[in-house]
Amino acid sequence: MLSSQKQAPKMKIKQHVSLFPYNTFGINHMASFFVEVSDVEDLKKALLWAKENKHEILIIGGGSNILLTQDFKGLVILIKLLGVEILKEDQDEVFVKVGAGENWHAFVMQSIEKGWCGIENLSLIPGTVGASPMQNIGAYGVEIKEVFYELEALNRESLELETFNKTECQFGYRESIFKNKAKGKYIISSVTFRLSKNPTLNTEYGIIKETLKEMGIQEVTVRDVSKAVIKIRESKLPNPAEIGNAGSFFKNPTISQESFEALKKQYSNIPGYVQKNGVKVPAAWLIENSGWKGKRFGNIGVHQKQPLVLVNYGQGEGKEIVELAKKIQSSVKEKFDILLMPEVNFV
Repeated sequence: MLSSQKQAPKMKIKQHVSLFPYNTFGINHMASFFVEVSDVEDLKKALLWAKENKHEILIIGGGSNILLTQDFKGLVILIKLLGVEILKEDQDEVFVKVGAGENWHAFVMQSIEKGWCGIENLSLIPGTVGASPMQNIGAYGVEIKEVFYELEALNRESLELETFNKTECQFGYRESIFKNKAKGKYIISSVTFRLSKNPTLNTEYGIIKETLKEMGIQEVTVRDVSKAVIKIRESKLPNPAEIGNAGSFFKNPTISQESFEALKKQYSNIPGYVQKNGVKVPAAWLIENSGWKGKRFGNIGVHQKQPLVLVNYGQGEGKEIVELAKKIQSSVKEKFDILLMPEVNFV
């Protein structure tokens, strides 16, 4: 019962709910209050209820980009806004509006089934559609901004829906306005993508080409690229259903050309990818060459195949993972003078 609280909306606000099933790290912290919302009106009601009762709010989608470090004393809102709607299409492209609560990988698979192209390189990325523009998800040479058209987001103060185009989202590397200037001000409710019907396949990044060759594929299709990406990801990344993790824990840092050349003299095998603003160095290489790959500390550790992934083997605490992340940052900074920044949000 919510006897000490003001009148709750009709949707079911639960008390003292374990967040274990709602975060891919598998951390067992509690939410004082918890609600699932399946439409924008319920979302507004939940926000109003939290405001009237002076509760903090935590928005969760797929829970694949958060690290819980303590119980959450406010209201956790699980976004279940669903739906896939074609807004317009012609022989060359389709504009498709997708609810923020839709599973990202399921949407990628659905797009491939329908012959829509542009997101096949982003197969098997965990999380929901609503989170995809928030951090401009990317993999194997493709980023969301390349297929993004617009999104709708609820202003948490005015409770009005606002539309953001690509420019207004201010996309950067794993960045958008929703992680910076507008952090905590909006809740994304839907995303509209502009997908092609005439595939331009991107197989140059990483080992996609070699994987396709290993698979014996010569006439490459969109579906084949997706299969290759899935095969690569499954070979390197642990399944959160088996080992708690949030995928890549750190961003790949970009350093100046001058700094990269200096490091190259010391470490001739250091990889680097030239960008407009410098050279991107793989964080996984930096972590591995600082001696962390495969290290285990009780219930937590660094994954043995992919050092960019921190894992919870079971019964691990979020605070333990934070401490491990800090030690890795310190170690990499000391050896390479590069500060790694987390991709994961600490709660």
